[in-house]
Amino acid sequence: MSTVHASPSMLTDRYELTMLTSFVTDGTAEHPAVFEAFARRLPEGRRYGVLGGLGRLLALIKGFRFAEHEVQWLLEQGVVNEPTAAYLRDFRFTGDIDAYREGDLYFPGSPVLTVAGTLGECVVLETLVLSVLNHDSAITSAAARMVASAGGRPLVEMGSRRTHEEAAVAVGRAAYVAGFASSSNLAAGLLHGVPTVGTAAHAFTLAHRDEVSAFRSQVAAQGPGTTLLVDTYDIDQGIRNAVEVAGTDLGAIRIDSGDLADESTAARALLDELGATRTRIIVTSDLDEYVIAALADAPIDGYGVGTRVATGSGHPTAQMVYKLVAVGDEPGGPLRPVAKKSHDKISVGGRKTAHRSYDDAGHVEAEWFTSDASPASTESTARTGVPVQVAAVRAGEVVHSPTLDEVRDHCRAALATLPPSALAITGGGAHLKATPLTAPTEGAPA
Repeated sequence: MSTVHASPSMLTDRYELTMLTSFVTDGTAEHPAVFEAFARRLPEGRRYGVLGGLGRLLALIKGFRFAEHEVQWLLEQGVVNEPTAAYLRDFRFTGDIDAYREGDLYFPGSPVLTVAGTLGECVVLETLVLSVLNHDSAITSAAARMVASAGGRPLVEMGSRRTHEEAAVAVGRAAYVAGFASSSNLAAGLLHGVPTVGTAAHAFTLAHRDEVSAFRSQVAAQGPGTTLLVDTYDIDQGIRNAVEVAGTDLGAIRIDSGDLADESTAARALLDELGATRTRIIVTSDLDEYVIAALADAPIDGYGVGTRVATGSGHPTAQMVYKLVAVGDEPGGPLRPVAKKSHDKISVGGRKTAHRSYDDAGHVEAEWFTSDASPASTESTARTGVPVQVAAVRAGEVVHSPTLDEVRDHCRAALATLPPSALAITGGGAHLKATPLTAPTEGAPA
């Protein structure tokens, strides 16, 4: 097996480069073009989406180059011809990108990413754009619902063992953006600055002669403020052993099995009886937003979420697509709008500019866009709103690079603009849709 790692440019589908080969061959690769990423609809039962992955994507686009050995392989496989190989050897993205800020809300039709440049340089980004945005936005959208259900109690992302080893790093980052307090994944901490936590698994207890010996070993290494896993054998006795070893300054216990509502209630009573009144109770075991909501009245201090945040069982795809919306017929020439008209996959042509408006309580009440394809009337342009997109890349250079904590803060602020009804986890339709503004309107956009 080869040990050579593929560059970001090779994280793509073959048809992206076969299309590019045709564009290079027929001379249209240098024609101007605009592509947009958006979701036609939200997953069933979802009221909003949270954009994730923009920071990762921009870094990958910055490093989007084709190494010589990759170009040679593409030639050998018949994916590209010689003129296209020459094009790829000198490739770098030189266009512009506008985007919704990472951590922001999005709705059906929201133009979350706009890529403008030459047809050739824009088309080869499609798979990478969708791979990153669909994955990370699915994580952030699911994680945000869990954060809302937790009602201020901290959540730990611990799903690394339930997904691909590299995807696990992105999961830790995306969950943190949406409001999770920390991750168990060390690479997420090293590469992205996500706070990391973790103490011991059941194997640690089983590796010792008895539970008390295991707890003594852990406390000796990590101090009494550690979290002891008390359900390997018997939870009641596990709690007694934990307090015996660590004392009443024990930081926390973790329960990973049983009826978590009943077990946590019994655990709180026993901890208080033993004098460990400040010892926190952390629960894990197949949690999601619905289970967390059901545990709202239990004496639980924090949650560890794994499978349901890191894998498809916990969140449906974000369903984003990347479509050509405008193209020119000659290098440097004017753009003409283009749009799909196929059933259930209709797109709106022309580059879009999105705005939002808010009610007196600060809740988002409408999102609309104007399009080059359908200029708004004089009356409709009088409608005011807050611009949603920001400049992310200009002439190939990244100009938007907030810290991860700034992204996290923006996500928190964006979620605060949703009314309580939109934060509900029960099934329901999208809180609103991004729609074209082409005529005077009252209330929701046209």
